[in-house]
Amino acid sequence: MSADVIPLPARRDDRQPSLSPILSLTATAMNSVNAIILDRMQSEIPLIPALAGHLISGGGKRMRPMLTLAGAELVGYNGTRHHKLAAAVEFIHTATLLHDDVVDGSEQRRGKSAANIVFGNPATVLVGDFLFSRAFELMVEDGSLKVLKILSGASAIIAQGEVDQLTAQRRIETSEERYLHIIGAKTAALFAAASRIAAVVAERSEAEERALDDYGRNLGIAFQLVDDAIDYDSASADMGKDQGDDFREGKMTLPAILAYARGNAEERKFWEEAIAGFRTEDEDLVRAVGLIRKHDAVATTRERARHFAQRACDALSIFPDCAARQAMVEAAQFAVSRGY
Repeated sequence: MSADVIPLPARRDDRQPSLSPILSLTATAMNSVNAIILDRMQSEIPLIPALAGHLISGGGKRMRPMLTLAGAELVGYNGTRHHKLAAAVEFIHTATLLHDDVVDGSEQRRGKSAANIVFGNPATVLVGDFLFSRAFELMVEDGSLKVLKILSGASAIIAQGEVDQLTAQRRIETSEERYLHIIGAKTAALFAAASRIAAVVAERSEAEERALDDYGRNLGIAFQLVDDAIDYDSASADMGKDQGDDFREGKMTLPAILAYARGNAEERKFWEEAIAGFRTEDEDLVRAVGLIRKHDAVATTRERARHFAQRACDALSIFPDCAARQAMVEAAQFAVSRGY
């Protein structure tokens, strides 16, 4: 089977890449997914829908369920099984966000107070557990052991990735290789699973399953790389969270890894103290951002993201050119060009 390289071209017009094509492509199906999400987050315990709704109604790009829906369009699936599965994917993602905010002590999520700040840590953890349970109910209702294996496997990998990130926290020696392994687990695994299950429900070939898995995995890595670049490169109003969260939490993301590796002895000492937790004031963040800029660490991180986005687009080359493929390619372009 021949394959074409699908480039990430410089746009010939002034329009920046956006999610508009994939949003339009999946709009009707996403209405069904949102209805399922709203229905399945309900409970006779009022705190559960209140807390879940605080995060779910707070916006977000809905990238992961959109990948399931777009993938179904790409492979020509005409059924509705993927609606419940896309909702399951979003519940898995939302549950991990609730747990992450507790672990990280986050104060903001999607531009407003994080659930743990509003409702407290115990309730946030338990509602996260509830959403995980709802996700698995939806998977079981689908009835496919293969789908269940893919999504449950991804859930386990995500949890391992979060634990790996926790053990790497405040460790200045964290390498780029380990960092990529962490984000491949905690972020890219769900992107890959969300994409792959579209081919499973459509009963397409293993080659098409692998192609969609590769697309989602590489897109997920690109997406997280840009998230980590933005933490040192945008105001909190753009991000929906506090700038410098990663810095204050002692996370060795790629911008910090690069700035540390490229720095002189004095700069490296600063990073060692900062990541250890001894330099967390606003002026320390200002210095960190200055060093990141001095060594072009954000630009390099975005270039790495561009590389993975290109790999994502190349993975789609086995599919015929169509509106769905074009929308998924532009989603990859958006992932590397976005500022929020």
